[in-house]
This record gives sequence, structure tokens and C-alpha cells, in this order.
Amino acid sequence: MNILNNINKVFDHRIRLGIMSILMVNEYADFNTLKDLLGATDGNLASHTKALEKAEYITVKKQFIDRKPNTRYAATKLGRAEFNKHIEALEKLINNQ
Repeated sequence: MNILNNINKVFDHRIRLGIMSILMVNEYADFNTLKDLLGATDGNLASHTKALEKAEYITVKKQFIDRKPNTRYAATKLGRAEFNKHIEALEKLINNQ
């Protein structure tokens, strides 16, 4: 088996890796929380969340809280499984197994 087989190209970018890392340990995170934690711009974060949504690794829920728009993201079951495979592959690569 090739050691790189489970490296997932969707998680190649640091912003996407960060989004998934945050969502793996939290039930959900809203746009502003992700933006602050990752130091991303609005446009940059929006494009990376769209890529993860397109891959069906995250879900997006738009709502209003106190008349203000709020966008909330959560990892899907597929997203969690694929991210775990990706992290395991990286660990094997680092440990040269």
C-alpha cells in the first residue's frame, strides 16, 4: 500500500485543515468564530467552506440570531471519517511507517 493513499487533497490547504480541526472537537462553529480562530478573510474563509461543503464534509446552516444573520458549520459523518483517515495517513507518513 502506498503511504500517500489516504492523504486527502481536500484538506491540503491550511484553512481547510483548520476548519475541520475546529469542527472535529466542536459540535459546530459559526463563521465569525472560524474567521477569528483561523485569521482568515471573509472571502478566503467563504471559498474554503464552500469547497468542504461541496465535498459533503461539512453542513451549513444559515439563521438569524437577534435579527443578525448567522452561518453555522458542522462536520458531517463522512467529513469526520475522511478527516480521521487523513490524519492517520499524515501520522504514518511522519512516523515513516
